[in-house]
Amino acid sequence: MNPPIRHSRRHMLALGAGLALSAPLLPAWAQSFPTRPLRLLVNFAPGSTPDIVARSVGQQISQSLGQPVVVENRSGGAGMIGLNALHTATPDGYTFGLIAGSTMAIGPHLVRLAYDPLREMVPVAAAARFELFLVTRAGLPFDDYAGFLRHLRANPGRLNFGSPGNGSSPHIAAEMLLAATNTQATHIPYRGSADVVQALLSNTVDWAFDPGVSFQHVRAAGRLNMLAVTGQRRVEQFSNVSTLRELGLADFDVGTSHGFWAPPGTPAPIVERLNRAINSALLVQGVIDPIRGFGAEPTPLTPAQFLALSRSDSERYGRVVRERNITAD
Repeated sequence: MNPPIRHSRRHMLALGAGLALSAPLLPAWAQSFPTRPLRLLVNFAPGSTPDIVARSVGQQISQSLGQPVVVENRSGGAGMIGLNALHTATPDGYTFGLIAGSTMAIGPHLVRLAYDPLREMVPVAAAARFELFLVTRAGLPFDDYAGFLRHLRANPGRLNFGSPGNGSSPHIAAEMLLAATNTQATHIPYRGSADVVQALLSNTVDWAFDPGVSFQHVRAAGRLNMLAVTGQRRVEQFSNVSTLRELGLADFDVGTSHGFWAPPGTPAPIVERLNRAINSALLVQGVIDPIRGFGAEPTPLTPAQFLALSRSDSERYGRVVRERNITAD
């Protein structure tokens, strides 16, 4: 069994120190940055996971940088409105954005853009790695993943799964599972995760992938069954839930990383200054706790590491979108 994802405070501090030691010295003008308030764009609505992560980190870096960080939500278009607003912002470092991992990993494969986000946007820092959980409704004749798979194979096309929309990461995760297990099921798209949970509770759909935060309260009441989690390791908050890798799907990975990006042309020394502030914030318990409350994990990385991870996620999702002929709503 892989141990659950959880880094001790000593490990997190050592990681932060290592990132700091490997960072270049900043020129004097960058060391004095910022001299006025910063604007932090978030490409989803208030109360969403990107918003909560942005506000937690923003409050902390406001203290370390000595200037207010004003959060501005620019939601809509599956996150593309906020991404486009950030792309056209002035590249002086005073505007940066918390962009959902699914926007960068999936969006460009479904929505035609006039630019390539991973080539033009400037990576600043990762924030949190999010995994998905495989959940089934109560009343089905199994209570574990092996039983789920047997039932799925015995009833090709008869079970249905819900998602918060065509082309969403839970939809693509389900398609990946069906492809990996050579099984069939019917997709029912909804308008959001809350609707998927209600569909599971009303027995309208049989199973779904979704973040743990969407259904942990009803799971605790025994109304849903959590069978597995994606990712390489178990999640601390749900440490008794096996990974799909443990259960036989060795290469199954649908994780995405919420992270901070800046407009094209943002000066590298300013990016480095923001990266240091964000990585330091990710070591603070008041930032760690809300992130882990989602079943996610803080991920302090250099800009280059964050870009490499984002590209890997995009390539993986893009391949599934093409192979399964997935289109947006």
